[in-house]
Amino acid sequence: MLSFIGRRLLIAIPTILLISIFVFFLQKLLPGDPVLALAGEDRNPEILEFLREKYRLNDPLYMQYFHWIGKALQGDLGMSLRTRQPVLELLGQKLPVTLQLATMALIIAVMIGIPAGIISAYHKGTWIDWLANIVALSGLSVPNFWLGIMMILLVSVKLGWLPASGYQPFFEDPLQSIRTMLMPAFVLGTGLAATLMRHTRSAMLGVLQSDYVRTARAKGLVERTVVIKHAMRNALIPIVTVVTLLFGELLAGAVLTEQIFTIPGFGKLVVDAVFNRDYAVVQGIVLCTAIAFILMNILADALYRVLNPRMNDQ
Repeated sequence: MLSFIGRRLLIAIPTILLISIFVFFLQKLLPGDPVLALAGEDRNPEILEFLREKYRLNDPLYMQYFHWIGKALQGDLGMSLRTRQPVLELLGQKLPVTLQLATMALIIAVMIGIPAGIISAYHKGTWIDWLANIVALSGLSVPNFWLGIMMILLVSVKLGWLPASGYQPFFEDPLQSIRTMLMPAFVLGTGLAATLMRHTRSAMLGVLQSDYVRTARAKGLVERTVVIKHAMRNALIPIVTVVTLLFGELLAGAVLTEQIFTIPGFGKLVVDAVFNRDYAVVQGIVLCTAIAFILMNILADALYRVLNPRMNDQ
């Protein structure tokens, strides 16, 4: 297992370097001049030239890239032009927030999506299957921003059960932190649950029609044992892929939800950075998100081998 993970990490190195090239050069295509945004109203030509020299913006693009990637390999992703904080420090402040939101949303998605997919597949063609598919389609169709606003109106304004916005660090007040994160996590989790339900249903349908499941039933095993122990375990491999990729998607794509609920995570940080042309922050977030996706894929491959030891021989 360790040798497999080591090989995958070695393969990931050129992938990360290629991503860094795209991240760096594509952000140069964005309109606007970060120096003008930094200088504010005082656009003295001497100050503008000083800032360009200071941030190496007069250097050729390839020299700027090599300078940036060299610093990044040393753990220095640059300074935020807006807050004057190191980008790595900013990411360290925002990552736990988005990580908590993503984890809670994924737990909700797994608790709803996997059981619904199993039940739907087991009752294929019945009203239960139709109902599960209608609910899943609704979950995929309803926009997160609309659902978030409606939940704020109902749960917070009308009923007063949960706070409408804000964030409380988990280790300062765990209960209040969960209360503030519950609505945004539910908004994200319901959409992911619909996706997870459809994939679980597909995987289970294929497994339930296999020969070894029919053999297990012919042996007189209890139906719950057949479904959970034999069918579910073999259907988990594609489900693991979906879950790990969904987690990476949550780390990168909770922008609207974080904006609606005023959560100071990655999503809000990247929106503010784009509007303020804070390119160092944008580059750092995109690079970290890409690395997270790669690590999630490696984790998925490792879990395959735990679920199916025969893959260790391949």
